[in-house]
Amino acid sequence: MKRVIVQYKVKADQADENRRLIEAVFASLQEASPENLRYASFVKEDGVSFVHIASIETSDGSNPLEEIAAFDSFTEAIGDRCEIPPQVAVLEVVGSYKLLGD
Repeated sequence: MKRVIVQYKVKADQADENRRLIEAVFASLQEASPENLRYASFVKEDGVSFVHIASIETSDGSNPLEEIAAFDSFTEAIGDRCEIPPQVAVLEVVGSYKLLGD
């Protein structure tokens, strides 16, 4: 099981497009309904800083997001949309209350 957090800041004129692409990912996830993934995306109060949290629960470590075409579209030009590029960190759970399906 792998848990990650991704944080980045988009250019102000790219915030709506970034949100649209994220919403497309979640629409595709609702349709595909992968069993071994817990995933959430957030935007901070500034409207341009985004946070994604994923719990990848596959036995082989594969990421179900990589099988979603809308996720490919989202990640394809992320660098062009960003003022501060994505920073990825692997997380170790110290405690959780109902956040991770516990």
